[in-house]
Amino acid sequence: MRRLLRHPVRLVPFGFLAVILFGTGLLMLPWATSHHRYTPFVTALFTATSAVSVTGMAVNDTPNYWTNFGLAMITVLTQLGGLGILTGAALVILVVSRQLGLRNRLLVQAETAEFGVGDVRQLLVRIAATVFVTEAVMTAVIGGRLWLTYGYPPGRALWFAAFDSIQAFNNGGFSLYSDGLVGFSRDPLVGLPLGLGAIIGGLGFPALFEAVRAWRRPGHWAIATKLTIWGSGALILLGFAALLVNEWRNPNTIGGFGIGGKVLASFTQIALSRTGGFDVIHVDRLTEESYPLLIVLMFIGGGSASTAGGIKVSTFFLLAFVIWAELRGEPDVTVGGRRVATASQRQALTVALLSVAVVVAGTVTVIVLTENIRYYKALFEVTSAFSTTGLSTGLAAELKPPGQYLLTGLMYIGRVGPLTLGSAIALNTRRRRYRYPEEQPIVG
Repeated sequence: MRRLLRHPVRLVPFGFLAVILFGTGLLMLPWATSHHRYTPFVTALFTATSAVSVTGMAVNDTPNYWTNFGLAMITVLTQLGGLGILTGAALVILVVSRQLGLRNRLLVQAETAEFGVGDVRQLLVRIAATVFVTEAVMTAVIGGRLWLTYGYPPGRALWFAAFDSIQAFNNGGFSLYSDGLVGFSRDPLVGLPLGLGAIIGGLGFPALFEAVRAWRRPGHWAIATKLTIWGSGALILLGFAALLVNEWRNPNTIGGFGIGGKVLASFTQIALSRTGGFDVIHVDRLTEESYPLLIVLMFIGGGSASTAGGIKVSTFFLLAFVIWAELRGEPDVTVGGRRVATASQRQALTVALLSVAVVVAGTVTVIVLTENIRYYKALFEVTSAFSTTGLSTGLAAELKPPGQYLLTGLMYIGRVGPLTLGSAIALNTRRRRYRYPEEQPIVG
């Protein structure tokens, strides 16, 4: 306990667990569900974990299964999960920068200019203000559209807009519509605000704050910011183009849309597929070529210290630069005129390989627990849970309790695992006063 208190960021997983169990208890109450009976424990636990981990994966028809009280609890849990993730990530960086030696501390502060220094209270206020202002703007735009165009009563329009805005910014995926956002797939005033909100929430505040502060000098951004901003843009554009081509003639998704509708639906789906988890087109009706695309995008996820999951954009592209440097025989890995520390390369490799191992083990387990399932659907569902994306082909609802418990564990690991692992690696950094003789084993 003394060791935990010395590094308070290690208490973050226990905080998330406490909120999940509290939310589970509330969702089990009779007035949380439309049939006014106690919710099964596995269903309540799955939903609470999905909300707190901002995944959005569901095992029931969300708008019809839960009452307004249950939906309000899901909203509160999602908001708490999103703010808790951002706050925890900020505290990790602040504590790490003060626990390391002077040289490493200066390096951390140089790479996280907005987080490594300054008053903690001011930092958290900035995070909260950014979250609530962005969600308020999204709610106003979408609520006005639902009221003026679709004829929703003002109160209902505000409730639906606020619910979806909170889910999108926090990269959750719960929806008040049984078919997600499919009904608004060609409406730019509904789809684009949600897509842009998910992108902003998925960038991460270190990258977002620095990009806004020094938007005229992108060449001066830190490596992490460059990898996150430019990498996210590249993934969105490539994913959008690939999905558009794959689904162009698919009558079950966008094949019957006009050109503008196809472009809008594909872009919005990709913006929300990487981290958000909304269905803009029917995911269970995609062509088989589209599933590997979405699996890769979900596995990569969003930016560090964000509401998004996955191994993170900066991790993925850092490993790409490591491979490129190795293929060229370069002695150092450089990004934008900066040399990447060897410790960062090892950490990125550790996170990626452990994540691959978890996803593979989870996929094999789901295949064993389920009969007559296509392997790519099992991989899709497991990756979505681990990356806290929330997209589903419907398999989650079909799984028996052991399979649902497995997905619940994957959502929890996917949310708190990278945060805990990152802080543990950084806080355990130490310098030896000796080195063993070097040997070069055969590789390949």
